[in-house]
Amino acid sequence: MGLSSTDLAILGVSATAAGLYLFRGSLLGSSSSKPAPIINKPAAVDDGVDPRDFVGKMVAGKKRLAIFYGSQTGTAEEYAIRLAKEAKSRFGIASLVCDPEEYDFENLDQLPEDCAVIFVMATYGEGEPTDNAVQLMQNMADDSFVFSNGAHELPGLKYIVFGLGNRTYEHYNVISKQIDEHLTKMGAVRIGERGEGDDDKSMEEDYLEWKDGMWNAFATAMGVEEGAGADSPDFVVNELSTYDMNKVYLGELSARALTKTKGIHDLKNPYPAPIAVARELFAPGGDRNCMHVEFDTAGSGITYQHGDHVGLWPSNADLEVSRLLCTLGLGTEEKMKQVIGVDSLDPALAKVPFPVPTTYETALRHYIDISAVASRQLLGALAKFAPSESAAEILKKVGTDKDYYHEVVGNGCLKLGQVLQIAAGDDTTVQPTPENTTAWKIPFDVIISAIPRLQPRYYSISSSPKLHPTLIHVTCVVLKYQSAPSDLAKENWVYGVGSNYLLNLKMALNKETAPLLTSEGDAQAIHVTNPTYAIAGPRSAYAGTDLYKAPIHVRRSTFRLPTNPKSPVIMIGPGTGVAPFRGFVQERVALARKAIEKNGPDALKDWGQMSLFYGCRDENDDFLYKEEWTNYQVDLKGKFTLHTAFSRSGPRKADGSKIYVQDLVWNEREHIADAVLNQKAYIYICGDAKSMSKAVEEALAKILGEAKGAGLEEGQKEVKTLKERSRLMLDVWS
Repeated sequence: MGLSSTDLAILGVSATAAGLYLFRGSLLGSSSSKPAPIINKPAAVDDGVDPRDFVGKMVAGKKRLAIFYGSQTGTAEEYAIRLAKEAKSRFGIASLVCDPEEYDFENLDQLPEDCAVIFVMATYGEGEPTDNAVQLMQNMADDSFVFSNGAHELPGLKYIVFGLGNRTYEHYNVISKQIDEHLTKMGAVRIGERGEGDDDKSMEEDYLEWKDGMWNAFATAMGVEEGAGADSPDFVVNELSTYDMNKVYLGELSARALTKTKGIHDLKNPYPAPIAVARELFAPGGDRNCMHVEFDTAGSGITYQHGDHVGLWPSNADLEVSRLLCTLGLGTEEKMKQVIGVDSLDPALAKVPFPVPTTYETALRHYIDISAVASRQLLGALAKFAPSESAAEILKKVGTDKDYYHEVVGNGCLKLGQVLQIAAGDDTTVQPTPENTTAWKIPFDVIISAIPRLQPRYYSISSSPKLHPTLIHVTCVVLKYQSAPSDLAKENWVYGVGSNYLLNLKMALNKETAPLLTSEGDAQAIHVTNPTYAIAGPRSAYAGTDLYKAPIHVRRSTFRLPTNPKSPVIMIGPGTGVAPFRGFVQERVALARKAIEKNGPDALKDWGQMSLFYGCRDENDDFLYKEEWTNYQVDLKGKFTLHTAFSRSGPRKADGSKIYVQDLVWNEREHIADAVLNQKAYIYICGDAKSMSKAVEEALAKILGEAKGAGLEEGQKEVKTLKERSRLMLDVWS
């Protein structure tokens, strides 16, 4: 998934077809080493166009589509770029892909009649626009915001909407619905149906099903015919023979990291934080792992607040890097270490997604998400590069048959390298080498274009800066499960990238080893209980004597305690959903210690009660931070209460069914109703969005409805009001 970045100056393409022909050798990953050819780069359009004037840029660059993306993690930007590429390949229409926070919208009404606008909008949090789309949505909703025509009207403006959301959340795709409603109200005309992608099921399948009908409607509305465009590469990949190795990126995430210069540490320049502590939280001997990790940020300039998230930048597992290198014919030591340069043939449309120059191996290990499930569209497109007719048929089938793709690739959680090996008849259970792996002649520029950028993995911070100002605590359960077998693929282990990367760091720091998973007589077993990673980092920058580092940055959150400690706080967080609440409790503990030091033992008399509802499987196996909660209760002088449910070891209901956190909430209904309705309590829910969060909200609605002498409908209205007033806040995932 590509990282959000600022738009470059609009560039008109001047490279001729003859020029492209000359570059075919580098496009096809020629094995001959040579200096990079001179690319006839187009000159930037500079006719005095205001850099915030997207209409002026479109006219100057002869572009007929403006595509705006509201993106928090890069997915919406990825789909925006895909739409731009498809408009070009289908119709020969050029697009301007825009980050909305970099443009002004007063002249949106001046868009020429033969042009259109596409909005690719993600819904973030609890029905909120992404950070980069806040101003856009305010402009669209505000009747007092006027365009250059002097009115809040956009008569005849042609537009398209595709939304990204998750159906397990209450406000599913609400931002795309809102922008559609605003535009219609202003007199704009939508082309085709509004698309809605559901990340809970398959965003990709929703997109594929929507786009063909949309393009048909687009052709009619825009008066264009399909076939006017042509498939063309986005990038030129050059194998370099002359370079300064000190300027070659080997996994560094920013220019500052490469040159070792100081600067602010953020999303674009993560900080390699030393790991101060990494320990197991689950009982030893089990088949699951959950880690407590502490990142040392002393001297980095990084600050955080309780409730924030930390972004961890992992690399891909060694096995998957080797697998894809070998399937691409890049598995020899010489080839994988080959330094390459990458140039965009249309920088306004396709930006080089990672820093260059770099190497083939580095690109696959550190920069692109080769560990993601291979997309159906990509697999279908790669069929023409198959090494055999049978391999081509397999890729064509998974690329065109949605149900078969779901059965084999989706349920099997198969990565691109695995699918290519399976299609070619290779053995996926042995260590891949150039000798035992069939090579596909897929141009590397196709891989760069098709696979998104490797993104950070976000974790709720489980500490408070008031107790740990230079340590960021993370509570991370390790993702590991077995996929479903199919007629093509056997059952295989699936590992979460971020959590298993962290597990490798924990094991290295504590000098632990992972046993091999072997079967009797299997002399070539490659599987261990968890995959291995290049945790030493680029140029061994992340490893030292008894020291390991990991690149991180902090993402701000609105998931915060009320500023007044007199307000009661109700926290519901089973499993690792307890992570931010550990930080919340630590925050109150720090304030309590100061208050008692200043005002004596009765300082907390008027403070509101903190109630934590926590659940796990077994109090002796996976009760997170079990030894800490009693100490916090002492610090808070009885102002902190813990309610627990153990689904496997704890008591059962009268009918024999298990007790979960929503049951605990219902059991405390009188106290909760009084705290919410009479004491203005704040409620926080963290954890699973699909079942737990919904069940808790249903329990709250029932409690509040009954307390008000009404029914469930009235309780649901109260829950909605609490959310609108930020007294019910969620930090949930699916």
